[in-house]
Amino acid sequence: MFGGGLVAGAINSIAGGGTLLSFPALLALGRDPLLANATNAVGLCTGSLASAYGFRHHIPQIRHRLPALLLLPLLGSIAGAVLLILTPSDTFAVLIPYLILSATVLFAVQEPLGRAKAAPAFLAWPLLFGIGVYGGYFGAGIGILLLATLGMLGLTDIHEKNVVKNLIAAGINAVAAAIFAGRGVVLWSDALLLGAGAIAGGYVGSRVATRLGRTFVRRAIVVIGIALTVWYFAHPA
Repeated sequence: MFGGGLVAGAINSIAGGGTLLSFPALLALGRDPLLANATNAVGLCTGSLASAYGFRHHIPQIRHRLPALLLLPLLGSIAGAVLLILTPSDTFAVLIPYLILSATVLFAVQEPLGRAKAAPAFLAWPLLFGIGVYGGYFGAGIGILLLATLGMLGLTDIHEKNVVKNLIAAGINAVAAAIFAGRGVVLWSDALLLGAGAIAGGYVGSRVATRLGRTFVRRAIVVIGIALTVWYFAHPA
């Protein structure tokens, strides 16, 4: 459990996609799929908050835009978390390979999405709500989606996009984590071990991942995601 968080924290710090490793780790240890997803969200929440804190010095430049940019994703995360709680565990188990496949595709097309340019706001705002719903329900790949959508809204500076992305992701994860905790669907011993591993991985493991490079790590995640997709289609959780 700690090892899954350790690797996920390191991967998240350099390329994102740690959920594609930590969530299957919970499943491999025999956890109920729905409880594993909620526990994973709580366990990795600390990493999102730490990333947002690390970019805090860029906040003054875009402070005036934050309320509008945060509102829809946070509302969406409430809907996504509630939807997850209402989903029967057996149904969620059937969805697992499709969710992992969708996240893997997002990582495979990360660079084209990241180059998205300004587009009409009426397209971008619903996307922010939809990202919040997806983040509250599963969450792998929301950073990529957020970067693309923020580009559509006219944010061009990469540092500003990163700070907004991290703040929104932290908010989505925190809201979902609070709902999961309140409804009693979190395996707390697992979440604590996962969270401790994620913090350690983000602090120490990122140095190793950095030496490998973002491209190598991203390609490795895609390969792992494809392998996991095939596995869960052939061996449902």
